[in-house]
Amino acid sequence: MKKQSIASALVAAVAVCGAGAAHAQAAGNVMVQLGWNKIMPKVRSSDLSAPSLPGSQINIKSASAVFATLTYMVTDDISVEALGGLPYKHDIVGAGAVSGVGKIGSIHQISPTVLLQYRFLESLGPFRPYVGAGPTFAKFYGSSGSAALTAFTNPGGPPTKIGGDTEWGGTLQAGANYKIDKHWFLDAEILKTFISTKAQLSTGQETRARLNPIAINASIGYTF
Repeated sequence: MKKQSIASALVAAVAVCGAGAAHAQAAGNVMVQLGWNKIMPKVRSSDLSAPSLPGSQINIKSASAVFATLTYMVTDDISVEALGGLPYKHDIVGAGAVSGVGKIGSIHQISPTVLLQYRFLESLGPFRPYVGAGPTFAKFYGSSGSAALTAFTNPGGPPTKIGGDTEWGGTLQAGANYKIDKHWFLDAEILKTFISTKAQLSTGQETRARLNPIAINASIGYTF
């Protein structure tokens, strides 16, 4: 009987430890992630203001960068996530009447985002999908113009420069993560941001562009 009691106690202890190991996304936990993110703008641009060729528009190409997130589990199902990363460098190309000129410049941007999330399924389970929503702050900077831009905006004059803007927008998120062990997990998600910005040229022309990018990312995370 004594041996059985000891064995029972050991089994109970192992069960408790095992439950703790699986409970990696519960209230009070903090998660950090590091990964890769690709932003794909879905641009709708107004015509560049005069003096410029009628129908002149811009398009902004996709860009990738390393990103990181910090997440706090408020409850077993509700969490708050802060997302940011290294700057993205987007090429700006001609569109509309100037679609054939190719690259007309480039611009850097950072877009830190805070998301309120809801996580589905049990916190003990290895797989947890989630959805989220929150504000995005986008800062555009370090822009430059190309010789092609100068050629159709200021021929024979000094190089045309592009000025960015700073904007607020909103982001929707859907993703899922898979636990590798007590601490480590893999994560993948897709985000849709609704945001516009204004591009200003040193020659006086400007255009308003609705960016509304889709972003995809993959990362590895650690739970404390």
